Amino acid sequence: MDETKLKKIGSVIESASNSILVKIDNDKSFEENKKEIQIGKYLQVKEGNLDFVICVIQNIKVNENEQYIISTQPIGIFSNNQFQQGSASLPSPTEFVYIIDEYVMKNIFNKDSVYSFELGQLIQNKKIIFHINGNSFFSKHIAIVGSTGSGKSCSVAKILQDVVGISDKKNLNKEQLKNPHIIIFDIHSEYKSAFTIEDEEKFNLNILDVDKLKLPYWLMNSEELEAMFIESNEQNSHNQVSQFKKSVIVNKEKHNPTLHNITYDTPVYFSIAEVYNYIYNMNNEVINKIENEEQKPKLSDGSLIDERTEYFDKILDFITPSTAKATKASNGAFNGEFNRFISRLETKISDKRLSFLLKPNKADGSKYDTDDFIDILKQFLGYIDKSNITVIDLSGVPFEVLSITVSLISRLVFDFTFHYSKLKHSNNEKNDIPFMIVCEEAHNYIPKSGGAEYKASKKSIERIAKEGRKYGLSLMVVSQRPSEVSDTIFSQCNNFVALRLTNINDQNYIKNLLPNNAISITDILPTLSAGECLVVGDATPMPAIVKMERPNPEPKSESIKFHNEWKEDWKDISFDDVIKRWKKE
Repeated sequence: MDETKLKKIGSVIESASNSILVKIDNDKSFEENKKEIQIGKYLQVKEGNLDFVICVIQNIKVNENEQYIISTQPIGIFSNNQFQQGSASLPSPTEFVYIIDEYVMKNIFNKDSVYSFELGQLIQNKKIIFHINGNSFFSKHIAIVGSTGSGKSCSVAKILQDVVGISDKKNLNKEQLKNPHIIIFDIHSEYKSAFTIEDEEKFNLNILDVDKLKLPYWLMNSEELEAMFIESNEQNSHNQVSQFKKSVIVNKEKHNPTLHNITYDTPVYFSIAEVYNYIYNMNNEVINKIENEEQKPKLSDGSLIDERTEYFDKILDFITPSTAKATKASNGAFNGEFNRFISRLETKISDKRLSFLLKPNKADGSKYDTDDFIDILKQFLGYIDKSNITVIDLSGVPFEVLSITVSLISRLVFDFTFHYSKLKHSNNEKNDIPFMIVCEEAHNYIPKSGGAEYKASKKSIERIAKEGRKYGLSLMVVSQRPSEVSDTIFSQCNNFVALRLTNINDQNYIKNLLPNNAISITDILPTLSAGECLVVGDATPMPAIVKMERPNPEPKSESIKFHNEWKEDWKDISFDDVIKRWKKE
């Protein structure tokens, strides 16, 4: 680097661990370099004979002597043509300050064997393409945040298109399928359009909406089942849990006689209809109390029930309770206890909106059973049609089961990667099929606060956040309200892509999550244009503001242009079609 070509603008007047104050030489120096002296842009400060401290501009002001004073934050040192974040030494007062040289910028940000994933143009110098460390970016959890209209969905789509090889509606990997595995929880049905290209491009997109999604209830674990069917605030909920648990385990054993050590959480088939029969019969059970006769449940025809497994088969008609010696009979232990529980079970089972969970059938109309577990798993992992991208369209999933749906899918993916990794480790190999789950609009199902309805999804996603990377499973957490997302999840993110944030609580929340060398630059968050983002984390050589290209094709995230539509002529509505879809006819 030729120091004689550097643009000197001033000198250091105060130096501290997190702040360097710079005095501009004169008005001429400021006016000639005004485009480069802006908040968020970089300066290089002489430190010793050969090294430079790289600083980001925080604040610009004029003091009482009408001199321009710039407050900067040091973020790293440039020495021997290499950049390192952080610095053990800082420049002394009187050291010269320069506009950052293009050679230095290119050296820091240009592509090499480590920083090879292109993210966009550097705002500070649009001739420089910003590259990040793809391994550090995707293998360590990512947070993408931005207010509505900031370009968040387009940024997510563009990053994922680059990963799978889609560019300008072309499949760059048409000749040879590559190995990305990405699962998107799409809450607003936005991402199908971003990955739909012409058939001749041979890109298989796996779309699972509420009509195609097959997620049998018997895959649920104990927490998910209880969240689905039991109200924890009811007075007798402990009795509901005990009998429901018992009936599920016994029914699993009934339908899987060759399996041993079946538990409440074992993912094998059981019949929810038979469990309903069991709970119904327990709720109406009457016990024979006639002297010298067996004290067993007694039916209206006088017969006794030897084993309560008979309760699974059908609804039974029990004898009427009596205190007379000849017909003495009394209510069972749970008689009348489960009236509300039965009503809830019946409502859920008959709810057509929950068919994908409670009545999922195969193409031939038959039900899914234990032997179909592999095929069920393959649909989420993209292994039925060899799909790099699986979009799980949650827009049609009823809110009351949204958490359970997210929990169940994410848990199944985690369990798969866990066991696959263990299998590879037993052969002294590493997981060679890593997955990433994209949690779009994460605040809707993994919120910071909330009741029992979010417990299942929070537990599953938080487990991935804490343990997933060890087993080849990473997260991309996307939200317009980061301050409302689970702290546990964001605290595990090592890389942040922050677009425009207008809410002060969200700005402060993100500022507190970022490393110290990026805190000052976050002041620019509310002023970013659509598609501009602050990129911070392990994958970046240093914090930078980047302009990302728009994806092509784009997600369906554009807001409806109300005023334009209202200026059009009156449009009639086919109410019949809307109502049919509403009723799922």
